[in-house]
Amino acid sequence: MIRIAPSILAADFGHLARDIAVADSGGADLMHCDVMDGAFVPAISYGHDITAAVGRNTSVPLDVHLMTINPSAQVDLFAPIKPAVITFHLEAVDDPRPLIRKISEFGILAGLSVKPGTPVEPLLELLPDLGLVLVMTVEPGAGGQSFMEDMMTKVQTLAAAIRAGGHDIMLQVDGGISAATIAIAAAAGSDTFVAGTAVFRHPEGVPHAISELRDLATAAQ
Repeated sequence: MIRIAPSILAADFGHLARDIAVADSGGADLMHCDVMDGAFVPAISYGHDITAAVGRNTSVPLDVHLMTINPSAQVDLFAPIKPAVITFHLEAVDDPRPLIRKISEFGILAGLSVKPGTPVEPLLELLPDLGLVLVMTVEPGAGGQSFMEDMMTKVQTLAAAIRAGGHDIMLQVDGGISAATIAIAAAAGSDTFVAGTAVFRHPEGVPHAISELRDLATAAQ
């Protein structure tokens, strides 16, 4: 199953409800919410209040990506919004297991992400407890960066482990995903694709962008 997750970071925040509605009706599978605290990454984006507003304006499940130095505290703020997934970074915690359990106890899928410089091998033993793994294909913190194709070896490793273990896990990539790169990621084994600029700033509109990305990924997979 191919899932397209538009990142609202690339939406027009002056017309956020409009852009969310267009992505919703245009076939988005998840609404990706990038939460940046200015410490774990240099940029500051938005918090649980804006994310809650997104949730009130869409029927599409929310996919929250915490790029924060204290993800456990943020989970307490975001859990009442009832997103489908809350993803945090392996680099932000000493031991991810307690936070995976905490998210799961809220009835929310727990996701775990790695930056480009972090190996994925520590994630392999955690797969039975995860609902999503996210391989960053750019350095987190800003939109519009170029896709890092060398991250596909990580995707291939995770895809093989997920298949071998029979795990029901979304394998997500985030960063530089566009019509020019999505087939590469899909062929490597990804099934869930975060795209911001390629969706919200597509010259032919959001529905066309989502449909195009889905078709390209499906053909490559």
